[in-house]
Amino acid sequence: MQKKLLIVEDDLSIAEMMSDHLSKEGYRIFHAVNGLAALERFDLEKIDLILLDLMLPELDGTAFLKVVRTRSFVPILIVSAKDSELDKALGLGFGADDYITKPFSLLELSARVKACLRRATVYTGNVSTEEGLKRHTQLRIHELSLDTEQHIVSKNGKEIKLTGKEFEILKLLMLNPKRAFSKAQMYVKVWNEDYLGDDNAINVHISRLREKIENDPSSPQYIKTVWGIGYKLGEF
Repeated sequence: MQKKLLIVEDDLSIAEMMSDHLSKEGYRIFHAVNGLAALERFDLEKIDLILLDLMLPELDGTAFLKVVRTRSFVPILIVSAKDSELDKALGLGFGADDYITKPFSLLELSARVKACLRRATVYTGNVSTEEGLKRHTQLRIHELSLDTEQHIVSKNGKEIKLTGKEFEILKLLMLNPKRAFSKAQMYVKVWNEDYLGDDNAINVHISRLREKIENDPSSPQYIKTVWGIGYKLGEF
């Protein structure tokens, strides 16, 4: 089935370049020049991936991202001229799945798009077959439960909204309750990409996940830091 991509970009030359290239790769492309128009298009179409500029008129990229994350786990790839570590951390922290800075090569753009779509549909942990997933539909630790089939996490019966990456990190740990994962191992399994030594993505997602599931994020019980190694599931 043809994947639908929404490009949210007010620079028409960049939008046209992206659209032409990705169309040739078989994607169906929709374009919006600002955040408000993008929300309207998002509500009309079943979008598989959003490519989002941050500096937009009417409704900026960050505000748009926040709104979308209240409605959907659709993969979001930020495409921005803002290239500081703070900008990247904020984008990932608000729920983006990946970040590419301008100027970029079309080869890199294609690779990032394919990786985001692949991560959205394929779980790369140790249970990968349909039969295996059915055996692990309900995962539970203390007050926290995770439904691998319905993609729902709840605590004391109350649903917790997680981004796609946050969900996959938590699922990876809950499927391997006795195992400590290094940041490199976690990145490869959740992002399904080679680890290049950048801890920022992992750190931001772990921090945001703890804020959502821990009673006291400063003293986490569900996601424990294993000093010198990485992270593991806590024991109750």
